Amino acid sequence: MLIGVGLGPGDPELLTLKAVNVLKNSDKVYVPGRMAQELVAPYADSEILEFPMIRDLEALNALWKENADKVAEQARNGTVAFGLIGDPNFFSTFTHLKKVMRRYYPDVEVSTIPGISSITSFAARTDVAVETSFEVSDGSEIGYKIHLKATKPKQIIETLEAEGYREFIFAEKLFSDDEVIIGKKEDIPEKGNYFSIVYGKK
Repeated sequence: MLIGVGLGPGDPELLTLKAVNVLKNSDKVYVPGRMAQELVAPYADSEILEFPMIRDLEALNALWKENADKVAEQARNGTVAFGLIGDPNFFSTFTHLKKVMRRYYPDVEVSTIPGISSITSFAARTDVAVETSFEVSDGSEIGYKIHLKATKPKQIIETLEAEGYREFIFAEKLFSDDEVIIGKKEDIPEKGNYFSIVYGKK
């Protein structure tokens, strides 16, 4: 198994208990750089995998494949953690590794442990409150939408389809005993509760 572990924004005290437990109990730990390595150090020895900031897509694909090759055999036979700054599913190096793993090594189970992202840590550190809808951008085209408090998921999906979104996930009460995750549009209910989310992808 390969687990992407969010290490938070950089403060050692902002690692989650679950992240620490995974790091302690993994057979092998990888990180993408020195900052992540320092955060991991109290709990596990780690090895740096290179993810250079270059624009040559052919060279990048070769590096991602090389890293996946290195991780795959170990992840088949034990638990491998990949610790990274922030959250593993938001603008992270792990998303590239995960895509390559699923393409070339679909037999290896891949999961993620969320971490405090730059988005929420920014709000805390700068003492701002976000109380209405907001947009996060890195300058690229918007391809995803997350609708919180999705009490009318079917209606929300109809609106998103009109905006060009084609893939949807409904989630409710995440990480609780009553968690619900539905990935088929036809199975998504008419009603959700206050702790419901609709995810849309173009």
